[in-house]
Amino acid sequence: MEEMEVEKEEALNSKSAIQTQLEESLNNLSNPEEGQIVEGEVISISEDYVFLDVGCKSEGRLPVAEFAGDLPNVGDKVSVFLVKVFGRNGPEISKTKADAKRMWKDVAQSFKDKTPVAGTITKIVKGGYDVNLGGDIHAFLPISQSDSQKVEKAESLIGLKSQFYIERLYSDNKANVVVNRRKYLEEEIDAKRDAFFNDVKIGDTVKGTVKSFTSFGAFIDLGGFDGLLHINDMSWGHVARPKDFVKKGQEIELKVIRLDPAEKRINLSLKHFTEDPWIHFEEKYHVEDKVKGKVTKLTDFGAFIELEEGIEGLVHISEFSWTKKINKPSDMVNVGDEVEAMILGYDIQAGRVSLGIKQVTANPWDSIGDKYPVGTKVKGKVVKLTNAGAFIQLEEGIDGFLHADDISWTKKVKHPGSELTVDQEIEVVVIECDTEAHRIKVGIKQLTDDPWKQFAEEYKPGSTLEGEVTSITDFGIFVKAPNGIEGLVNKANLSEDRDTPFEEAVKKYNVGDKINVFVVEVNVEKGKVAFSVREFKKKQQRDEISQYMAQSNNEDDGAFTIGELLKK
Repeated sequence: MEEMEVEKEEALNSKSAIQTQLEESLNNLSNPEEGQIVEGEVISISEDYVFLDVGCKSEGRLPVAEFAGDLPNVGDKVSVFLVKVFGRNGPEISKTKADAKRMWKDVAQSFKDKTPVAGTITKIVKGGYDVNLGGDIHAFLPISQSDSQKVEKAESLIGLKSQFYIERLYSDNKANVVVNRRKYLEEEIDAKRDAFFNDVKIGDTVKGTVKSFTSFGAFIDLGGFDGLLHINDMSWGHVARPKDFVKKGQEIELKVIRLDPAEKRINLSLKHFTEDPWIHFEEKYHVEDKVKGKVTKLTDFGAFIELEEGIEGLVHISEFSWTKKINKPSDMVNVGDEVEAMILGYDIQAGRVSLGIKQVTANPWDSIGDKYPVGTKVKGKVVKLTNAGAFIQLEEGIDGFLHADDISWTKKVKHPGSELTVDQEIEVVVIECDTEAHRIKVGIKQLTDDPWKQFAEEYKPGSTLEGEVTSITDFGIFVKAPNGIEGLVNKANLSEDRDTPFEEAVKKYNVGDKINVFVVEVNVEKGKVAFSVREFKKKQQRDEISQYMAQSNNEDDGAFTIGELLKK
């Protein structure tokens, strides 16, 4: 009996287990609901499709294209969207729609949390780019927000995978999204820059890539943020162009020489890998040393001469020649020329050396007094005319100045151009030689005796002469004496009658007329003589009276009264 009961119980238990298994099997055969995301297992992969078990009576299949080249392996789990349980070829499923639904949730959450999402820039559209965020969700990226710097070539960003912030989300169910890559990049750059300032110290060596050039140096990309390699920090020597030392895109090592976290400035250097040559300057160079160097740069005020790498001196335009007037340095030297100069002075702290080219040759002015003493007659060429006079070249680099007053003893020269022309060969005499002031004065009139001295001896004040009217002015008339001396008859001395106005008296005279005048005053030093017509008339009357009285005395020894004389 007991054995029968045990067998009966076992039979019941077995029946119950079979029923349970059948129920589980029936449950497993129940189809998942349409419109839901389900998880399927990859059971096989063909050339065109990936087959998945999604819990339906038959397997579902996905086109290989839905995996965008990233195919799963057999046994992998893949989330799909169940479109229809009973499709034409079994359950109709879509990985793209599943990705889209999941992606929309991620996009909405990222927008809410202000966190970045991954995406790929796929093509150029009006005003920017189309960005694929995955799951068939596309966003618009304005070109102004596509990079941390200006985009030179729009096509250069096509295919770029990056992180983006969701700037605007118009609908949770419609692909209408605006993203911002620039904000993400700037945050990333700020983080890297902050880390740089925290980790790097002045004097450290860093690596960077030459990014761009300016007139004052080159910007170096240190990993999304820039440092400046100034032109003065490329070499201890002269740098004319930054491109001569570094090339765009070149990766180089540099020394950090300045950090300013507040202004976010980083200054870098190439030259600080070597020792400053100014440290040993005084061991090699001294004032009045003659040195050789190469002309590296010309300016309006002089020329820079490189003595060695990092040591550069200036030859001021006034230090090129003892004798020549240099208008611009290029008249004497050109960039690249090897020249000899003398050290005139230096300032190590300022990194300056003053040089002179003329000092390596003898100063001709030291012996010019022996060569051109006062009284030396010399032939020269007119090289320049001015209102005051003319410059006469006596030899190469040595000019004498001929003042207008020293052209003629007798002629009043208003402008030297009326008497001389440029390149004209003339004879002059040295009348002054000042070697300290580097000045020589010459004259033409001094080649002959001073006619004023001769005139003063021949025509004392009180004498008379016949001259020629040369010009008529508002203040009198000029009269030229027989020997060429010209004097003035002041308008007050033109008429013997003081009541006759000058305007009436002067009408009697014309240029070229002969005229008798009385010599009032002669000033040899100033070269002036004063004539008078009125005094000439008076003297003439006095002479006539004296002559008459002399004749009367010879005829009759009787005395005459003044009244009788005047009556007669």
